[in-house]
Amino acid sequence: MIAMLHDFLLGYGAIGLVVWLVLCILAIAVPVILAVAFYVWWERKVLGWMHVRMGPNSVGPAGLLQTFADVFKLLLKELLVPKKSSRLLFVLAPLLALVPAFAAWAVVPFDDKLVLADVNAGLLYLLAMTSMGVYGIILAGWASNSKYAFLGAMRSAAQVVSYEVAMGLALVGVLICAGSLNLSDIVRAQGGPHGLLDWFWLPLLPLFVIYFVSGVAETNRAPFDMAEGESEIVAGFHVEYSGAPFAVFFLTEYANMILISFLASVLFLGGWLSPFPESWSVLGVPGWWWLFAKAFIFAFFYLWFRAAFPRYRYDQIMRLGWKVFIPIALVWIFVAGCLVYFGVVGQGVSA
Repeated sequence: MIAMLHDFLLGYGAIGLVVWLVLCILAIAVPVILAVAFYVWWERKVLGWMHVRMGPNSVGPAGLLQTFADVFKLLLKELLVPKKSSRLLFVLAPLLALVPAFAAWAVVPFDDKLVLADVNAGLLYLLAMTSMGVYGIILAGWASNSKYAFLGAMRSAAQVVSYEVAMGLALVGVLICAGSLNLSDIVRAQGGPHGLLDWFWLPLLPLFVIYFVSGVAETNRAPFDMAEGESEIVAGFHVEYSGAPFAVFFLTEYANMILISFLASVLFLGGWLSPFPESWSVLGVPGWWWLFAKAFIFAFFYLWFRAAFPRYRYDQIMRLGWKVFIPIALVWIFVAGCLVYFGVVGQGVSA
């Protein structure tokens, strides 16, 4: 259906191409923005339940409209730019953080043949997009002309780069087992008659844990939210931002959280594949609903971590990334290579 629409619009030349690009952007942006809105509501509810509070319950049914009310409040606030800041970079920084977070969704497969851009180098594209977000963070801190914002930006940049290395090494293990950089092929490589026992989480268990925990750290979420250590540097790199630019940073953070949840499901938990064996009739049928269920579980872990764990010290965060995760990832890449070489793990088969 997507291919038919693409061919139909391109039949109108340049105008059709523009319409197609706009539709692609909307197909990514609108669902992600709505997902972020409801995710924020769900976070408040979960934290309320865990802390024995009510959470949002007044604006709309069950407080569902509270997030939208907050969005309108932020959009209608005055945009204040520090007097001696670099105005152009100050305004540009939120966009530099937002665009890669949205662009990465273009290669995420939701079902067999249901992906916006089924490119062969999808894994490399993801690494490139997720790595670019750090530029928005650095520019936001530097352009604000504030020591607090700059210190927060440096902390955040060091943290993101550190855990980006661990995440990249974890993806190397997936590449070895799948034999492809295409995300749809990676999901298909996890197919088999044994359901969840055929997925990559089993032979790549240490890399699976490293990838998700590094994703939590890369998105600057608790307990790795040193960039926003309120008792030390107020609110981190975006301390000078208000109104719409602050909302953009907020949107970027939650969009990245949802993205990591989907990628962990695609790369290690079989994407749209069913956790039950194929012989289990209806339960064994693959579909997009399995991917969304898996991503929901990972998204819940983000909220659980925030409610349950205290914030790490900065030296502990750096030590975990460089002295624990990276050495384990390097060793397990060698193990994954041996598993594939000796036939213990094959295309969609785990032992």
